[in-house]
Amino acid sequence: MSQALADRFVEAFAEYLHKVIRTEMWGYANNEELNEADLLKIKYDGIRPAPGYPSQPDHTEKTTMWNLIKAKELAGISLSDSLSMMPAASVSALVFAHPDSKYFAVGQVGKDQVESYAERKKFELPVAERWLSPILNYERD
Repeated sequence: MSQALADRFVEAFAEYLHKVIRTEMWGYANNEELNEADLLKIKYDGIRPAPGYPSQPDHTEKTTMWNLIKAKELAGISLSDSLSMMPAASVSALVFAHPDSKYFAVGQVGKDQVESYAERKKFELPVAERWLSPILNYERD
């Protein structure tokens, strides 16, 4: 029960922090006045996609984020071997302020796309396939 409560608190805080970014820190929506229904319908400008969600299905980018912001050293949030955040009641996201930015989902990807992605990431193909397995449009060997 305490874990479920902690998860709810961290998600609520992430929503609050996103509002502070929009209205105060970056100030691109300083006159924003949205009610709860508007927030749920994502009527604000900008997006905050997170690794592992439909628009960013590759969890391995969390490693890049962690290294850039020194999350373990500065916040005490580490990554497991499966790239789950520890403590579990943690969130991460990229924040985009452009008014035309919209959430989207990466569709199914073919083997040629995964081969190209693996080459650019300097991953062996089976490693890339493991991380992208939910969106593969083919059976792995």
